[in-house]
Amino acid sequence: MAGSAQRASRRQHERKTLLEVLRELRKQRNLTQDQLARAIGVKQAFVSKYETGERRLDFLDLVGICDVLGISIVKFAERFETSRKAFK
Repeated sequence: MAGSAQRASRRQHERKTLLEVLRELRKQRNLTQDQLARAIGVKQAFVSKYETGERRLDFLDLVGICDVLGISIVKFAERFETSRKAFK
């Protein structure tokens, strides 16, 4: 059970890190949720829900968001890894 709880805690931390990196990138580009949403062709609620963790992103959504934010999916993954490992 302890192993399962540890995995769940780690996944929760990693998910939070992913959302923080996405939010941080959006804010660094001086984009509102509404502006990002329009650029990727969705409603503002879509951005709000994934930033709060209420909605999960699929890979293609993430690629589209990265395109709008001007970062490659590879650079995004590197940034995520750096953030994820910083809090271990």
